[in-house]
Amino acid sequence: MTERPAPLVMIDRDGVVNEDSADYIKSPVEWQPIPGSLEAIASLTRAGYRVVVLTNQSGVGRGLFDEETLAAIHRLMLNAVREAGGEIVGVYYCPHRPDANCECRKPRPGLFRRVERDLGVSARGAPYIGDKISDVDAAEAVGARPILVRTGQGRRDEVRARARGVPVFDDLASASAALLAGSIE
Repeated sequence: MTERPAPLVMIDRDGVVNEDSADYIKSPVEWQPIPGSLEAIASLTRAGYRVVVLTNQSGVGRGLFDEETLAAIHRLMLNAVREAGGEIVGVYYCPHRPDANCECRKPRPGLFRRVERDLGVSARGAPYIGDKISDVDAAEAVGARPILVRTGQGRRDEVRARARGVPVFDDLASASAALLAGSIE
């Protein structure tokens, strides 16, 4: 009998794990976790979930920072999550500008398909927690379960998300708690 892989939770980065900025997060110094987000990832990890981050990072394509700097930001995030007792098993990002028309920029499915290939699981039915209506669109495009948080840009998109039947929570901590309690449909 084959062992079933651990369940998957996919999370957007800016505005969900860390504070967002209209000027982009361009250096590790600018990366600041949203209160409770690291502990939320740790709770998911302890419950047996595999957590991955999927994020558009067009600041690379815009020349605001390079991929080496982005890697340093992600190392900081991964270390902070580990220090809180959690684990992110993968960080998937699109470095392209919105006008590049690439397959990997959310809401297109490219990042989700890479997760599926790399981890050998389907995104269908897995929760995807984001703070924008484009995150909802991305989740729906691959059959994942969208969840919106009010942090980041979530308050702006809350009414539209609710109209589509998407559960909305204050932040990653409350969304994760509801997920772990089994109270998200």
